[in-house]
Amino acid sequence: MANNSIFEFDLQDDGIAIVSFEVEGEAQNVLKQEFIDEADSLIKDIAQQKEIKGVIFTSRKPKSFIAGADINMLNSAKTVEEAEQMSRNGHIIFDKIEALNIPVVAAIDGVCLGGGLEFALACHGRVCSDDKSTKLGLPEVQIGLLPGGGGTQRLPKLIGIAASLDLMLTGKQVFPKKALKLGLVDEVTASANLIKAARKRLMQLRKGQQKKKSIFSMQALQTLALEKNPIGRNILFDQAKKQLLKKTKGNYPAPEKILECVEKGVSQGKAAGFAIEAKNFAELVMSSEAKSLINIFFATTELKKDTGIDSDVQPATIDKVGVLGGGLMGSGIAYVSADKANKMVRIKDISADGINKALNYSWKIISKKVKRRFISDADAKKTMSRLTGSINYDGFHDCDMVIEAVFEKLELKHQMVNEVEANCSNKTIFATNTSSIPITEIAKAAKRPEQVVGLHYFSPVEKMPLLEIITTPDTADWVVASCVELGKKQGKTPIVVNDGAGFYVNRILAPYMNEAGLLLSEGVAVEQLDKALVKAGFPVGPITLLDEVGIDVATKVAPILEDAFGERMAPPKIFERLIADNRLGKKNGKGFYQYGKKQKGPKEVDSSVYQLLGVEPTKSMSNDEIAERGILLMLNEAVRCLDEGIIRSARDGDIGAIFGIGFPPFRGGPFRYMDGMGIEQVIARLKHYEALHGERFSPAAKLVSMAEQKETFYG
Repeated sequence: MANNSIFEFDLQDDGIAIVSFEVEGEAQNVLKQEFIDEADSLIKDIAQQKEIKGVIFTSRKPKSFIAGADINMLNSAKTVEEAEQMSRNGHIIFDKIEALNIPVVAAIDGVCLGGGLEFALACHGRVCSDDKSTKLGLPEVQIGLLPGGGGTQRLPKLIGIAASLDLMLTGKQVFPKKALKLGLVDEVTASANLIKAARKRLMQLRKGQQKKKSIFSMQALQTLALEKNPIGRNILFDQAKKQLLKKTKGNYPAPEKILECVEKGVSQGKAAGFAIEAKNFAELVMSSEAKSLINIFFATTELKKDTGIDSDVQPATIDKVGVLGGGLMGSGIAYVSADKANKMVRIKDISADGINKALNYSWKIISKKVKRRFISDADAKKTMSRLTGSINYDGFHDCDMVIEAVFEKLELKHQMVNEVEANCSNKTIFATNTSSIPITEIAKAAKRPEQVVGLHYFSPVEKMPLLEIITTPDTADWVVASCVELGKKQGKTPIVVNDGAGFYVNRILAPYMNEAGLLLSEGVAVEQLDKALVKAGFPVGPITLLDEVGIDVATKVAPILEDAFGERMAPPKIFERLIADNRLGKKNGKGFYQYGKKQKGPKEVDSSVYQLLGVEPTKSMSNDEIAERGILLMLNEAVRCLDEGIIRSARDGDIGAIFGIGFPPFRGGPFRYMDGMGIEQVIARLKHYEALHGERFSPAAKLVSMAEQKETFYG
C-alpha cells in the first residue's frame, strides 16, 4: 500500500498496521481537507486488505495527536448548506473508521481536541500517554460551535450523558488520569510504551474483550437512575438547560444546540442524532456569535506572535524578577512569575508579615493543584523554591526586572524608582503596576527613563488573562519586547498601549461605570443595573464590579481622568458620600451589597445605601436602555483611544476590552461590535442620548469621519 503525504502505513509481520500521520507546515496536526481526503482513501484501502488484523493510529508530530479542525476551513463555508456538508463529510469518514471489521485503536500522545477527539472516538479503542502535554476534550463551544464530526453522539454513548454534557457544554479539557476515570480512554501509559499499550488493547478487542465498569460506581448508579429511563433523562436535560441558560443568559446559542443534539440522539437514535448535529453545526458556523468568537481566537493567535514593537530588537533575558509589595497584586504577580514563567522571584515588603502573606498566597494556589493531582509534591516544592522574600533589597542586585505593586502615590512610586536604580543593575527594567498614574510621571524620577515601563495586571492576577504594557515616548524597544515575552510566559495575553490617563482599559471602563452611577442617581435600582448588564453579556454588573474592585480605588482613578478629559469623565457626585461613609466595598464588608453573613442565592443590596445617596430606587427603565447607555459610552471612548494612538489597532482594543473588563465576547469586542452594528447606527444612538442627557454622548470625531467615508474598523 502506497504511503500518502500525511499518512505513513506500516504493515507489520503480525498483521497489525501502524498508521502514523503528520500535517506538514502546521505547529499542530489539524483536520484540513487534505487530511480528510487522504484518510478516506486510506480507509478504503485498509478495508480491502484481508491480511490486516488491526490498525493503530498514531501521530508523528511530537506532543500533538490532532488539535482539532482547521478553523480556516470552517471559515471558508459561505452558506449554511456548505457548512452542513462539512459536518456530513466528517460523519462519513468517521463512520468508515467505526465500520471497519477489524479493531482500530487511537494511540494518543499530546493534544487530542475537537475533531481530533472525534477521530479517536470513532476508533474502537483509545490509549493515551501520561505526558503533561496530553489533554482531551471537545472545546468547540468556546468558539461558538458544537462538535460536528459525531462527537455529540459518540461521546454520550461512551461516557454517559451527564459526563459528556459536562465536557461539551463547558469545553473543558481533561488530563490523562481524568480521561481514564471517565472512560474516555482505556489505558494511560508512558509515551515510550504507547504503541505497546495500543497493541495490547487491540488484542483485547480482537478477543471481544470490553472494559468493564463497576455497577456500583456513582457514574453507573447515575446512569441507571437518570440516563436509562425516559423520565430520568427528561429531568437531566431540563436541569442542564436551566443551568446553561443561567450562565449564557441566552446570548450564546451553541450550548442549547449541543443539548438538542444529545437529546435527539438518545431519544430518536443515531441517524436522527447525526442529522440534527449537522444541521445545528451549520447554523452555528454561520452565526454572528461564532464569527465573533472565532475572530477573537484568531486575534489571540496573532498576539502570541506579536513582539509589541515594529523593530527587530531582541528582548533581554529575564531570569530573575523582583516584586515590590506583598499585597494582593504583588502576591499574584510573584506567583505567575514563579509558577507559570518559571522565574526566580524575590519579594520585598516593609514587614516580614507581608512577605509571609505573599509566600502563603502562592502556596495556597499550588497546594490546591497538588490536592487535585495536577502536579506532584516535588513540582510544588520546586516552584516554591523559586520564591523568596526580604524586608530590604538583599537579593535584588541580580534582578533583571523589578515590578512594583505598592500604594498609588506618586511620591512613593518615585521612591521605588530611586531605590531600584540604587540597588539593582544598570540594566534592570523598572516596571510599575499602577492602574492610574501616568508612566511618564513616574519615569520623571528615573536616571534611566528608557527602562521604565507600565505593567498593568488585573485582579486576581492568576486568573485574569490580560496584561496591559504601557510605554512612554522614552521606553526602549528592548524593554517593551522583554515585557511582552515575560507576559506570555506568565500566561497572559499582552497588549502594548501608549501612556495616557487611564491607559486603555480603565479609560474605556470609567464612562461605563460613571453612567451606572448616574443611572443610580436617577433612581434605577442597584439590582436592575447589575442584572441589565449581566443580561447584556458582562460577567458581573457595574455596581458589583465597583464593590469588588474597591470604591476607594475607583474614586482615586476618577479625578485623574476628569483632569485629563474634562466633564465627560466626571464621576457622579453621589459617589463622594460613599467614601465619607467609609464604604470601600467587599474589602471592608461595606458597600452597595451586604457582606459578612452567610446567605444562599444572590447577595442582597444594603438598602441603607439609597438613604445615604439620597435616592429612591423607583425609576422604571428597560434593561436594554440601561445596557445601551453604558455600552455606547464605552464604545465611544474606545474610538477616541484608537484615534489618539493609545492602542495600536482595533484588534488590540477588542482583546483588551474582552480580556480586561469582560466585554461580551459574543459581540467580538467594541470595534467588531460597531462594525456589525454599523457606524451610522452607532452615531444615531449616541445622538439620541446626547439630546436627552448632554455632551457626554457626543459622537467621537473619528466616528463621524468614518461614517462620511463609509469606513469600518476591520475594512
